[in-house]
Amino acid sequence: MTFQAEPPYRHGQRDRTAVLLVNLGTPDEPTAPALRRYLREFLHDPRVVEIPRLVWWPILHGIILRTRPARSAAKYASVWMPEGSPLAVWTMRQSEALAQSLAARGHEVLVRHAMRYGNPSIAAVMDALRAEGATRVLVLPLYPQYAGATTGSVADKLLQWACQARRMPEWRFVSEYHDEPGYIGALAAQVQRHWATQGRADMLVMSFHGVPHRSLTLGDPYHCHCHKTARLLAERLGLSKAAYRVTFQSRFGKAKWLEPYTEPTLRELAKSGVKRVDVMCPGFVADCLETLEEIAQEARDAFVEAGGTEFRYIECLNDQPAWIEALATLTERQMQGWPTRLTGSATADAAVENEAQRQRALAMGATD
Repeated sequence: MTFQAEPPYRHGQRDRTAVLLVNLGTPDEPTAPALRRYLREFLHDPRVVEIPRLVWWPILHGIILRTRPARSAAKYASVWMPEGSPLAVWTMRQSEALAQSLAARGHEVLVRHAMRYGNPSIAAVMDALRAEGATRVLVLPLYPQYAGATTGSVADKLLQWACQARRMPEWRFVSEYHDEPGYIGALAAQVQRHWATQGRADMLVMSFHGVPHRSLTLGDPYHCHCHKTARLLAERLGLSKAAYRVTFQSRFGKAKWLEPYTEPTLRELAKSGVKRVDVMCPGFVADCLETLEEIAQEARDAFVEAGGTEFRYIECLNDQPAWIEALATLTERQMQGWPTRLTGSATADAAVENEAQRQRALAMGATD
């Protein structure tokens, strides 16, 4: 086995603890070539498409990568932010805010983010953390509900990196937090904030990303996790079972996926006389193409066309303080036993200011 080139070992180098947030990924820009690169990596993952390679690759390379990039690029362009892709922007801001929150709690840790597909890659960020002296890494995928196609794929990539590393860091991996009280509380606060300013609609639709139905029969807990998140959120909001719906979006291909599907459900609601709906995506902690284009645009149009009059999209958690505090609490608990604490309030205050300065410098560099 050939190992990766690693930073020269320095005796006396201080060991560091790091937190790595991982999200799905995004193209570097809203263009067909960038989408082609991104989709090639994404759709090559056997966790994402569980079809025999001999069957799938001709479809992928002969049809999908020839036709889909241009259409997807136009969709991305419709939601692109001045700083870049919404998913990339919000994930970076979550990482920055978490670093500041942990520093304020007295923890001296490195906080970074990576993408499973695209940039910054998991391997590149793990290399950078190793160069900074990180010997303990807490990996926290930004998927509250476990699915093999998402959380499992992050673990695959980490192990692939580790197989090429001479010295592996000690690490811990957060598999799921679908029922974490802070996460549920942050979702509830987001809905209540929306209701306080926009009023409450007739129905709350909770749309989760879909996966093939066969994943449920094979033992993937994703379907159960989604329904538990929805139930806990409804209980926190005081909703009856008749006041909300759980649906699944982003179906791909002709196979059966988890049901009910989001867009057909919205059409049925409109035809049955429901005039106003609030729609949220609890499984996404950061707004992205699937929330801003597929739900806030396409699903809205479907609901209105079917007779609905008012469709209101509730934003994802993004960098809301309640969500950042929930992340910090989850991270703090998972790091128990690792040396992360600063000693002395003056040292802690200095760490908070140093981290704030570093994050401001990163933010300025990202917008240059």
